[in-house]
Amino acid sequence: MGDLFRYEFMVHAFEAGTIIAIVAGAIGYFVVLRGSAFAAHALSHIGFAGATGAVVLALNPIVGLLAFTLGAGVAIGALGNRLRGRDVTIGIVLAWTLGLGVLFISLYRGYATEAYALLFGEILGISSTDVVVTLMAGVITLVAVIAVYRPLLFSSVDENLAAARGVPVTALSIGFMAILAVAVTEAVQVVGVLLIFALIVTPAAIAVRFTSRPALAIGIGIVLALAFTWLGLAIAFYSPHPVSFFITSLAFATYVAVRIAEPVRARISRTTARKATA
Repeated sequence: MGDLFRYEFMVHAFEAGTIIAIVAGAIGYFVVLRGSAFAAHALSHIGFAGATGAVVLALNPIVGLLAFTLGAGVAIGALGNRLRGRDVTIGIVLAWTLGLGVLFISLYRGYATEAYALLFGEILGISSTDVVVTLMAGVITLVAVIAVYRPLLFSSVDENLAAARGVPVTALSIGFMAILAVAVTEAVQVVGVLLIFALIVTPAAIAVRFTSRPALAIGIGIVLALAFTWLGLAIAFYSPHPVSFFITSLAFATYVAVRIAEPVRARISRTTARKATA
């Protein structure tokens, strides 16, 4: 452990990774509950086009990433329930935005290494300033989630009933997607545009298989996201391979293990119940 924190870049990586994992684990529960996993994935692709556009304009790629994800998030959030069943449309749009990103890179005459890094993450290159910005964005995101927690949970479970009770579901949907856009912008620094599911969706998808209690599921999701990030960073420190590979592999392996264990656990429960009634 002493070796891990001997270098400043590793300290920054763990600091930023911890912040991002907490935010991703918290907001991921609502992404899964609302069936917005594909929309979250689309935001990251759309953001890539913004990042490359910012590079062409000699701006920080994160500025373009955030601008595009926020704009797309508000538009997707305005669709509300109408978003369901529109995977084909979203898929076409995100494919086009990736192509747009490639076009922007081709127009750039220098080396667009920062934009390319966003595809797969570059957490080991995060500076102390980036950590501060990530912390500020993380705090804002978590405060926003806490502020709308109850009505957001209600509308996520049953949007029609929530609307009938006077909950502003459209405004909530737009607000949630804006919050998600900020979370996606943060998480991209760790796992990249193409691997965003690893931190925002996978921990929450695992958590909901253990409990139906929202607070507990969010807690489990945060713990899992932290574990994947910390272990991924620790393994990558002693390996020549990228951090994002280890984070995504750990998340995938855990999800597969949980899915395989479910039938076994169900069989054991049935056997125990039979013995108890015999």
